[in-house]
Amino acid sequence: MLLKSAPTLSFVNSHGENLGALFSSASSSSFKSFVGGKGNRRVVCVAKHTNSKPLTGVVFEPFEEVKKELMLVPTVPQDSLARQKYSDECEVALNEQINVEYNVSYVYHAMFAYFDRDNVALKGLAKFFKESSLEEREHAEKLMVYQNKRGGKVKLQSILMPLSEFEHAEKGDALHAMELALSLEKLTNEKLLNLHAVASRNNDAQLTDFIESEYLAEQVESIKKISEYVAQLRRVGKGHGVWHFDQMLLDEAGA
Repeated sequence: MLLKSAPTLSFVNSHGENLGALFSSASSSSFKSFVGGKGNRRVVCVAKHTNSKPLTGVVFEPFEEVKKELMLVPTVPQDSLARQKYSDECEVALNEQINVEYNVSYVYHAMFAYFDRDNVALKGLAKFFKESSLEEREHAEKLMVYQNKRGGKVKLQSILMPLSEFEHAEKGDALHAMELALSLEKLTNEKLLNLHAVASRNNDAQLTDFIESEYLAEQVESIKKISEYVAQLRRVGKGHGVWHFDQMLLDEAGA
């Protein structure tokens, strides 16, 4: 036989003193009290009622809360199903950064072709700029993958034709090309910071984290390394020291 426990109630008097337990209930109750009768005894009236939505301790109701998101799922085949809280401004800015990376890659590729000529023959510099070109291309492709992941559309833009000659009367070709590379790395870093600002302005925490973790730290390292190369080339001048610098790059690439 099942026994139902007797309900108990605790209440306080007008002085805030606990007067003991009378009954309890799974459903909420309302209480009214007044003073009357002999000895000014306190009389308590209890009115029981049941809440339409009992407190269960549940803080997440998936089938209720998902209704809003369900209404946002696109039904047009051309629209992305994965897109969520990804603004048009972020999408456009990301496509612009893809174009930046491809343009820098194209310039580095032109430098590789120049230093690989038989009448220039600086194989260390050629190898360095070839690897730099591939790295910038990988950066662009990583942005393209991210664009698709967020539900955006990759739109490739025009790439300008780079220089094909890097000889400089005063600096020489090696220093001139390396100073140009340093300027390009700083410009790329500035463009990445602009992209980060767009993401922050649109409260896109995921995009800001992606830029910080995948690009900004690496960009600072590149700027530092190429700055050292510029300083070394300025020290050795245009003569025989350039060949030794080139051999150093060749050894670093093969290490």
